[in-house]
Amino acid sequence: MSLGALFILAVGLAMDAFAVSVCKGLAMQKIHWKQAGLVGLWFGGFQALMPLIGYLLGVGFESRIKAIDHWVAFALLVLIGVNMIREACSKEEEEADEKLDTKTMLLLAVATSIDALAVGVTFAFLSVQIVPAVSFIGVVTFVISAGGVYIGHQFGMRYKAKAEIAGGVILILIGTRILLEHLGILG
Repeated sequence: MSLGALFILAVGLAMDAFAVSVCKGLAMQKIHWKQAGLVGLWFGGFQALMPLIGYLLGVGFESRIKAIDHWVAFALLVLIGVNMIREACSKEEEEADEKLDTKTMLLLAVATSIDALAVGVTFAFLSVQIVPAVSFIGVVTFVISAGGVYIGHQFGMRYKAKAEIAGGVILILIGTRILLEHLGILG
C-alpha cells in the first residue's frame, strides 16, 4: 500500500473522530492544548489500536467482525448523539459534555474506531507493514482530532445550543451512514 493511499485511508478513518472532536470543542468553555491533546491521544490511539487488533485477528474472524461492526458503531453513535441533543435542549446547564473522563472518552474512541477494526482485518490480506501503517493512522487521527477540538470551540462559543444539537445530529447521521453502507443501501 502506497503512502498516498494510506494517507487517504487514514483521513477517511479519522473523519468520525474529527466530528466527535468538534462536538467536544463545542462544549468547552475554555480550551487548553492539554484538552485537545488528550482528545487527540484517545482517538489517535484507538485508530491505531483497532486496525492492529483487526490485523491480528486475521482471516478467521473476518466474517464475525464484519457482521457486527456497523451495528455497534451505529448504536454507540446514535446513543451519544441523542444524549447530546437531549442535553442541549435541557434547561439545566450541565458540564458533562466537556468532561474528558475515561468512561466518556473510551466510549467515544471505541465508537469512532470500529471501522478501523475491519480495515485491520483487510490489512492481513495485503502486503502492509502493520506497525508503520497503524502508527501513521494514529498520528493523522491525532492531528485531525486535536484540530477538531479547536474548530469546535471557536464555532461553539457563538452558537452553543444549536451547535450541540447539530453535533448530536452529525453523530446520528454518521452512525446511520455506517449502518446503511454496511447493509449495501449506500454505495
